[in-house]
Amino acid sequence: MKDNVSIAKSYELFQNYPNPFNPTTTISYFVQKSGLVTLKVYDALGREVASLVNEIQSQGPKEVTFIGDKLSSGIYYYSISAGDFKDTKKMMLIK
Repeated sequence: MKDNVSIAKSYELFQNYPNPFNPTTTISYFVQKSGLVTLKVYDALGREVASLVNEIQSQGPKEVTFIGDKLSSGIYYYSISAGDFKDTKKMMLIK
């Protein structure tokens, strides 16, 4: 896990690594307090292509691996929702 995850003090969504990726990438985030966390991936048209997390998680740094081997090359967005916190970041799949 990248060092910046360990110093987060509130909810935070970090840029995936590597980016661009083929076919796997790691998405890291920090959960400020225990609660329901959802993390989803969307295509450029806003269609959900993957649900990576949908569960109660404890406070602390987290990471999840996204495998895009069945998707076409292009821009994708990953979005987190945890409590009142929402954030979205862009990633690129290149095959």
